[in-house]
Amino acid sequence: MSKKAGKKKSTGADNLIAVNRKARHEFFIEDTMEAGIALEGWEVKSLRQGRANLTEGYVLLKNDEAWLIGANFPPLPTASTHIHPDPIRTRKLLLHRREIDRLIGATEQKGYTVVPLDLHWKRGNAKLTIGLAKGKKQHDKRADKKERDWQRDRARILKHNV
Repeated sequence: MSKKAGKKKSTGADNLIAVNRKARHEFFIEDTMEAGIALEGWEVKSLRQGRANLTEGYVLLKNDEAWLIGANFPPLPTASTHIHPDPIRTRKLLLHRREIDRLIGATEQKGYTVVPLDLHWKRGNAKLTIGLAKGKKQHDKRADKKERDWQRDRARILKHNV
């Protein structure tokens, strides 16, 4: 028996740090990709405690680099005393050149935007799932809500009829 046979794969639910639910409500997500994120030590400690908020965050593509702006990683009260942590500082996203070029092309020509979707752990590193998104109109949001309500009612009806 090999050494790896004893290990079991962990599910994605326990590796999740933060989810941006607002993004799926406000945008049609056309494509997703995973990006690394450059963090400081106190930010990693904060993420290990599950303290992150991506709701107000967005991704800016500038000078052939991707940056996460507006995401809030509040520092722990026990953070080092010799640093002054900034919870909403701009953080660099780590992507391959071709991925950045594809994102830049889509945002400049087709009217797309790039939004953070979720933050999770992968092999001990913090990863950010970003989505290439197009904004929803008000009637699209209403149609989505109507569809969700119908699915909930349908499940309720089928549960009672079975």
